[in-house]
Amino acid sequence: MTETPRPFATADLYDERGEQLQSCPRQFLDLGGVRAFTGPVRTIRCFQDNGLVKALLNTPGEGAVLVVDGHGSMGTALMGDMIAEAAVRNGWAGVIINGPVRDRVALAQLPLGVKALGSNPRKSAKDGVGEQDVPVVIEGTTFLPGRTVWADEDGVLVEG
Repeated sequence: MTETPRPFATADLYDERGEQLQSCPRQFLDLGGVRAFTGPVRTIRCFQDNGLVKALLNTPGEGAVLVVDGHGSMGTALMGDMIAEAAVRNGWAGVIINGPVRDRVALAQLPLGVKALGSNPRKSAKDGVGEQDVPVVIEGTTFLPGRTVWADEDGVLVEG
């Protein structure tokens, strides 16, 4: 997939702003069709249940990035191609998932930033159990709703 030139590189941003930014040490895979994305943070904390993820990505994203803390569990996918397609239709810039996705081939074709720990073909529960728009901490990095997040091949930065 062809991308337009990006307006930032996380390494350069960190060089410029240093300790104003938090660098997330979690090693995410780049799984979407867009490798560099940025936007205001929205959050979900859930465990093997993507009901809230589906509901939120089916609302107007207005260029936001959804950060999902799935507690690092690799037991079930928290997003697949249909939910990701909804995110694209609704104007989300990207999704960062501390857990797995599914439908990797399809995700790679979508104009959406997707970072996740890996993949698992197993579906998750759809009960909507979890919390939305709360502070999320992933490996010592705090993602607060409304703060800006930047993601590219070098990693993930968020306003501190």
